[in-house]
Amino acid sequence: MKAHQLWQLGAKDMKAVPLPRARTSRKKHVCILIAAFVSVATLWTYLYPPQHYTSPMRDWLPAEPVRELTDQERASQVVFKQILSTPPVKSRRSKIAFMFLTPGTLPFERLWEKFFEGHEGRYTIYVHASREKPEHSSPLFIGRDIHSEKVVWGKISMVDAERRLLANALEDIDNQHFVLLSDSCVPLHNFDYMYDYLIGTNISFIDSFYDPGPHGNFRYSKNMLPEVKESDFRKGSQWFSVKRQHALMIIADNLYYTKFKLYCKPGMEDGRNCYADEHYLPTLFHMMDPNGIANWSVTHVDWSEGKWHPKAYRANDVTYELLKNITSIDMSYHITSDSKKVVTQKPCLWNGVKRPCYLFARKFYPESINNLMNLFSNYTLF
Repeated sequence: MKAHQLWQLGAKDMKAVPLPRARTSRKKHVCILIAAFVSVATLWTYLYPPQHYTSPMRDWLPAEPVRELTDQERASQVVFKQILSTPPVKSRRSKIAFMFLTPGTLPFERLWEKFFEGHEGRYTIYVHASREKPEHSSPLFIGRDIHSEKVVWGKISMVDAERRLLANALEDIDNQHFVLLSDSCVPLHNFDYMYDYLIGTNISFIDSFYDPGPHGNFRYSKNMLPEVKESDFRKGSQWFSVKRQHALMIIADNLYYTKFKLYCKPGMEDGRNCYADEHYLPTLFHMMDPNGIANWSVTHVDWSEGKWHPKAYRANDVTYELLKNITSIDMSYHITSDSKKVVTQKPCLWNGVKRPCYLFARKFYPESINNLMNLFSNYTLF
């Protein structure tokens, strides 16, 4: 047989022999599916990153350039840093300034007189009456009225009154702590407990938290830029208790005060209502000295009813159990005003130790004075 015939025979034979089928591996299919899933998930995460996510790639990119401060910002920061770095003036006997912001007569003067009794030289009293000259039932309050101006709820005049009280109280070099109180406030503890609580720590009790909802950052105006960014905008209770350095900062500030005076008020654009007394100080101290404030107020207010104003206590509401419950609270509580209603609870830490949060409480109707007087010696033991 010739060579070319051998080749033809071999070729025919090869064609006649069936080739073996390739068996598809299940493991290979699974691997392909997993790889596809991972790819889709990675792409989805890249396109739609979770909130507050920071990409590692940002570490590879150059940092955003730091914005140059305006002249006013630079001047303000120099003043604030100087105040915070200067040791407090040594006082022979430190006092606490009690600053009452009231429309007129104080209904609980007799209760406060009982609270102050026997502690002369450790406190001072200042009264800002915005509507009418108060009639004092206690001799401790006579002669303690300061020059006052009209105060309109929700407007900058409320902050003006607070600054006016602080300016008067700062004239006394012995005043080392400054407590803002309303006409409906009452003490929850005895004087010694309150005095040691405030004088014994180096922080101010200013409420400040982030609220992304309609009663929080929705009130922010971009007109506050560049000095106040939306990410720095904070909310908190009006009723503060501040150390002397922070009191000086409040009356020294003009830049940030003016921003809130112009751009945080009722009836703004887009139907927004901003209230400076709820946002100015929380934002200022979040920006300038966040580690120097407690982020809660030592004045208890019950907002559980979800109304524009907090719960107010009638005479029948004022019982030993009510006051005991308030004085035993040792967790600060915040809830956002958006649809998520995110609740944040944190322990009230005093010099690193968990303690009751509140020294004072509001809102109490004048009719509750007799119940409070009868209960005072008992509930202030807590």
